[in-house]
Amino acid sequence: MTIREWIRDREISGFPTFSVEEIRLALPHYSEQVIKNDLFRISSQGIIYPVYKGFYVIIPPHYAAKRMVPPIYYIDQLMSYLNKPYYISLLNAAEIHGAAHQRPQKFSVMSVFPKSSVSQSKNNTLVWVYRKEIPTDFLLSKNSETGVIYYSNAELTALDIVQYEQYIGGLSRASTILEELTEKLDFRGASNKLFGYTSIATIQRLGYILDEVLNAAEIADTLYMELTSYVKRFKYIPLTINKPKDCAERNNRWKIFVNTIIETDEI
Repeated sequence: MTIREWIRDREISGFPTFSVEEIRLALPHYSEQVIKNDLFRISSQGIIYPVYKGFYVIIPPHYAAKRMVPPIYYIDQLMSYLNKPYYISLLNAAEIHGAAHQRPQKFSVMSVFPKSSVSQSKNNTLVWVYRKEIPTDFLLSKNSETGVIYYSNAELTALDIVQYEQYIGGLSRASTILEELTEKLDFRGASNKLFGYTSIATIQRLGYILDEVLNAAEIADTLYMELTSYVKRFKYIPLTINKPKDCAERNNRWKIFVNTIIETDEI
């Protein structure tokens, strides 16, 4: 059996991805160089696509013209291969919730430390974001073309796009997404567990944006009630860490040094 035939059989059997290690085990008579050369040739033909070091996706007919596959097609299989928990996050989670008025150009995957040692140039479509622990109680799942995928619920998505705003283009972009996400947000009970997966500063910044930028008073009031039951006192922080806070106005409710101007895009 050739490597091409093995890949075809795997596709027929309903497996959309494979690893080089699986080829080694299935076809032990092939040398490393032959495997490498064959995979390069088959990739050049647009039959498979390397999405991670040692891991490939078989390109289905409806993606053949582009010669690549969107990450949502293979992300669950890739993370199983890496043996790491994950969830689809940031703008991509917001898009699933119907709150991204522009399709994200990158695909954000939240996982746990340690960080991957593989260069992002291997697949520059994926944006890797890391945290200490995956908040599984606040993940949702849905069926994809190839199985089940996991993504953050609306409240975790809101907190993430503020906490990790540097990955999405800043607080103005975050606020634009939040504006579309507000109708799904319900922070009642968030102090019980959800707040343990973020920082107090993130909650303050999110509260300020909801309150002062988006005029989402009801949601902001709920968030404030949960915050004050979670911590009795919290200190003043800058709205952004990228600018000095000297001479900045103070927002007393959320204890924010308002050291930047947030402008949302028209939806």
